Amino acid sequence: MDIKHWGRRLAELCEAHQVPGASLAVLVDGEIHECATGVLHRGTGVEATTDSLFQIGSITKLYTATLIMQLVAEGALDLDAPVISVLPEFAVADAVATKTVTTRQLLSHTSGIDGDFFHDTGRGDDCVAAYVAACAGLGQNHPPGATMSYCNSGFTVLGRIIEVLTGQVWDDVLRERLLDPIGAHSTVTLAEDVLRFRSALGHLGEPGEEPVPAPVWGLARSAGPAGTINATAADVVRFARLHLDGGRAPDGTVVLPAEQVAAMRRPFVQLPAGPAHHMCWGLGWIVYDWPGGPVIGHDGATVGQKAFLRVVPESNVAIALLTNGGVPAEVYQRLFTEMLAELAGVAVPDFQPPAEPPEVDVSRYVGSYVREGYDVEVTEQDGVLHLRGESIGELAAINAVTTAVLVPVEEGLFAARRNEHEPWVPVVFYTLPDGSPYLHFSLRATPKGTGTTRF
Repeated sequence: MDIKHWGRRLAELCEAHQVPGASLAVLVDGEIHECATGVLHRGTGVEATTDSLFQIGSITKLYTATLIMQLVAEGALDLDAPVISVLPEFAVADAVATKTVTTRQLLSHTSGIDGDFFHDTGRGDDCVAAYVAACAGLGQNHPPGATMSYCNSGFTVLGRIIEVLTGQVWDDVLRERLLDPIGAHSTVTLAEDVLRFRSALGHLGEPGEEPVPAPVWGLARSAGPAGTINATAADVVRFARLHLDGGRAPDGTVVLPAEQVAAMRRPFVQLPAGPAHHMCWGLGWIVYDWPGGPVIGHDGATVGQKAFLRVVPESNVAIALLTNGGVPAEVYQRLFTEMLAELAGVAVPDFQPPAEPPEVDVSRYVGSYVREGYDVEVTEQDGVLHLRGESIGELAAINAVTTAVLVPVEEGLFAARRNEHEPWVPVVFYTLPDGSPYLHFSLRATPKGTGTTRF
């Protein structure tokens, strides 16, 4: 394992794609190798080092899912029982969803609950409980179990389940039941703990422009179970090693029984146009159908920071990349393509439209698509579809408007990107079993026309 070579490659790619700073950790042959490049903050010029903390965003969900599966293994929680059996106070706007949504549906993003509800309920230890209470007005993107739609809200609800069943706040449970046993001593959740370390600030800006320091540091504490972990890349790989080692810590302690480890990465729900996504969802983990795989992993994004984790169980290889701005998706795509091919014999698919796009009837897809926190408008100009997506509510001030031309791949499947600096992503138009039209974009299912109060 030539980590110096990969360090040079990381630096080249970050410079090419305007990523201010990055940290990389690789687990191979039982050893962790690390490197870092760039700066943590362009305003201060502080160097990024391997002991620097970055925000790992939604990779946090894997940690929360692991705690949930610990409780399942202990017999304290039934994945298929309604959430209200543990949280009688739990409620969303739809009465049927309130009564029937299960923990398994929250873990697999199939609950249908509007997922991008980033509501700040303060800094107190009661913030997760207060967040769950505030969910009472949330609508449904789709009926429970009808399709898959990425749901941040559901993971904060899972965090509250953990608190109720353990009698402790989520942050303390995470430390005592997971981080300490695996030796992840540079992983923290609270801003005051991050201050004990070198830490990255996110940077914002349009692709192709020089990124600038973000005006805010991170997410509210109430988003903790869904996305507020700060960690070194090596600590993220230490977490991955727990799952590679059948749930055992380095000292042999069983942190999570092997049965639950396997259940977490077993495919549970297929994404719309699955072959284009090359992935489905397990109980927490994303399961990638890649040549040479299978591969499991997750991505994370906060305010100007993005993180990537990929794990190849058959090869005992794990790679974590943490970044703080620019166009990190391109760094990830190029770097992981090279590394996984060399270290694990895995090919990373590169989704792109065909050189000669097919002719499709685009008129049926024109319209408004609305979900919690995000509005999408699809219009037609000279036979070409254009997408405009805009954050509303609490994220509107920091999320840029997304505009993209949709290039046909096949009927119902299109490729989109904001400009030539970013990778292509799939956009899927499809219908539920009841015939309701939907758009699937950025892993979210968005109903057409009638918004989120339809159910």
